[in-house]
Amino acid sequence: MSAPLILISNDDGITAEGLRALCEAMLPLGEVVVMAPEIERSAMGHAITLSDPLRVSPTDMGMDGVTAYACSGTPADCVKLAIRAILPRRPDLVVSGINHGSNTGVNVIYSGTVSAATEGTIMGVPSVAFSLACRDCDDFSPAQTIARHIAGRVLTNGLPPGTLLNVNIPDQPAGSFPEGNLDGSGYELTVHGKADWEDDYDKRVDPHNRVYYWLSGRRRDVEEQSHTDEQTLKAGKVSITPLHYDLTAHHFSEELSRWSLFQRP
Repeated sequence: MSAPLILISNDDGITAEGLRALCEAMLPLGEVVVMAPEIERSAMGHAITLSDPLRVSPTDMGMDGVTAYACSGTPADCVKLAIRAILPRRPDLVVSGINHGSNTGVNVIYSGTVSAATEGTIMGVPSVAFSLACRDCDDFSPAQTIARHIAGRVLTNGLPPGTLLNVNIPDQPAGSFPEGNLDGSGYELTVHGKADWEDDYDKRVDPHNRVYYWLSGRRRDVEEQSHTDEQTLKAGKVSITPLHYDLTAHHFSEELSRWSLFQRP
């Protein structure tokens, strides 16, 4: 029986340290193939490329047992193209990350990291997105241990159709995540929170006297229900949120059905 085939992607690009860390974490679990954007594609959401060709370049990541490709497209492109045209067989697992920065609240909508995992799910492959809550990370070892543990469970148990896991890991020293935490005491089953950003656009003028705008902003605290992804991160625990790409507002369907739009005269 062949080893599980694990497809890895991200949105920070093929040279990101988080991607290398995830490759190292997955190697004990199976055969690893990487298809990642050739440059950073953060906040691309679930964009796919329609009007331009996709170009793929074999890449040497300097890691035994890892086959890697850099792709000119988005994170969703990478997963779709790898499964349809590049991989020798259908993957057993898609993992995305390890993202430099958390993906909680509204960030889940914009995240290329989550979208890569979502594309795997759409294509019927169990998929997990991993994010570490820091921008300039220098120690991925705790996140690697957690990612390997969760990915192993997904390979064993599978995931329901249309469902992926969004995993956010707090930025804590390696000693903060002893093996004992893997019994569940360091994990929290969470819901997708409402944390969002208060956006600002800084208006500037370039050397040619042309106006341009630079997006900035700050995280906005909102009153939330308990056990959200953001709250769990702040409490120093690993947030595991099951996500589904069914965007139907089921709670509103009954009320909407009573609108005159749907009533015969």
